[in-house]
Amino acid sequence: MSAIPDSRALALSIRQSALTMCYHKKASHLGGAFSVADVLAVLYGGVMTIAPGQPDAPQRDRLFYSKGHACTALYAVLAEAGYYDKAALATFTDNGSHFTSHVNHKVPGVELSTGSLGHALSVAAGVALAGKRRQTGWHTYVIVSDGELDEGSNWEAILFAPHHRLDNLTLVVDYNKIQSFGSTAEVLNLDPLADKFKAFGWDTLEVDGHDHAALAAALAKDGRAAGKPRAVIAHTVKGKGVDFMEGQLAWHYKSPSEEQFRAAMAQLTTTTQEPA
Repeated sequence: MSAIPDSRALALSIRQSALTMCYHKKASHLGGAFSVADVLAVLYGGVMTIAPGQPDAPQRDRLFYSKGHACTALYAVLAEAGYYDKAALATFTDNGSHFTSHVNHKVPGVELSTGSLGHALSVAAGVALAGKRRQTGWHTYVIVSDGELDEGSNWEAILFAPHHRLDNLTLVVDYNKIQSFGSTAEVLNLDPLADKFKAFGWDTLEVDGHDHAALAAALAKDGRAAGKPRAVIAHTVKGKGVDFMEGQLAWHYKSPSEEQFRAAMAQLTTTTQEPA
């Protein structure tokens, strides 16, 4: 059964929770949380095999979330998926809370603490290799930010995965084209990004990262090219879902004022996230 209609509602809930956490705790990285919300919603809305009641279940699919600074989106989707009570999100960044300002593996459902950019893909490639050699049925997914592709460690892993024929590995690039200090084109141009992945031997797709049907098709585990890892370049919008945040560098770091919180929540309450 397709989970696409539910995934759109899930994406809306992710954005609402991320906005609430960032507002109440004066936290940042809201723009990146909004840009990746649809990818997470499709993965947890039906694509991935998950076991919320048993987070370490051997046959679960693994998700490595490399853009750990945008932790609010991952914490939100895990709560919505039933890994813990949604009320736990109110402890975000509190002293002693496991819900830290970068992704923490002590949170149920989190595979790896992240935030030091450029590490998760290498770990995920090793996990995928172990899964392939053991002939397990689970799949490994990785989500990276576009800016962290400036890190050379990623390109070592991008070489490694096709060499080892890791067709049980899917990489998603949240390509919102804005990183810490400017656009990716200005800081260190990544284009032509798809051509780079193809040249490295990946089965490469480019999709609208807010189109749930396109994402579901690209992320599905069946119909894969044998012996090739898949790269899904998801073209997204920083701050997607709130008009005054969309495409704005400031929302990489900025936390909303009370007025901005109310205006953003009004948009996220009265609209649905349709394909761009």
